[in-house]
Amino acid sequence: MSTHPRLSYFLLTLTSLFWSGNFVVARATHAAIAPMTLSFARWTIALLILLPWVGKRAWLQRQLLRTHYKRIVLLGILGVAGFNSFVYAGLQYTTAMNAVLLNSFIPILIVLIGWAFQKQALSRASMIGILTSFGGVMLIVSRADWQTLTHLSINQGDALVFCAVVCWAIYTVLLRGLPQTMDRLAMLVAVVAVGWLVLALPFTYEVWGLQHHTDLNLPNLLTFLYVGIFPSVLAYLFYNRGVADVGPAKAGAFIHLMPAFGSILAMLFLGEKLQSYHAGGIALIFCGIYLNTRQ
Repeated sequence: MSTHPRLSYFLLTLTSLFWSGNFVVARATHAAIAPMTLSFARWTIALLILLPWVGKRAWLQRQLLRTHYKRIVLLGILGVAGFNSFVYAGLQYTTAMNAVLLNSFIPILIVLIGWAFQKQALSRASMIGILTSFGGVMLIVSRADWQTLTHLSINQGDALVFCAVVCWAIYTVLLRGLPQTMDRLAMLVAVVAVGWLVLALPFTYEVWGLQHHTDLNLPNLLTFLYVGIFPSVLAYLFYNRGVADVGPAKAGAFIHLMPAFGSILAMLFLGEKLQSYHAGGIALIFCGIYLNTRQ
């Protein structure tokens, strides 16, 4: 293996760690910071960091960005506004452990979307793997009580997090369609700018319409800084580079690390406990991933 993919794999590992921390921090502060406020503050900080650094590079590539504006807009809506808003809203109602375990379904969705829309081959083993992983997701969201499915009483937070999972899977597949000549930093700042603009409306409604105000105390400010730097600027930069270097399927596979990182962080900092349905669900998801990725 060359140094280049090794570096990408290391950066993708850090990405999973930073994102896992994002789930735990969002859950820890869910009573103090409203979800749209956290999402808007996160991307405001990220944009303030990115613009002075790479704004000129984005301007120099404005023609290329304009050529692919439809994909850039979709990436901003799905990967910045959609994913984060659904996650933060979901963490108002579900645990960080549930949310991070549900995210382990993303690699399977990436394969399924590639098959449905990009005509990628799907073997019988892959199909069995997808169904097995989906069974694991259902075990987690039902908390091993299948009557919750028949009565359509799935936890609201789990449903919102699953919407985030779908957003991120589509985002990953769309990333691969961008040309190699596009500067990844220029693309990132354009995508973040689109997402930030989309988030402005729900943030405004949350603050002035719903009267959900957030105190600017030290813990909340530190939360804003963490989510604005580590799971945003650094993680998105690392992830986008990983997708460009090793492809969406291999890059998406590093999301498998999030259940381990997220569960450990949730137990250490939130006092959450690993339940039997968590273990059973993640076992089914990993079995599905194995079936889907074996040669």
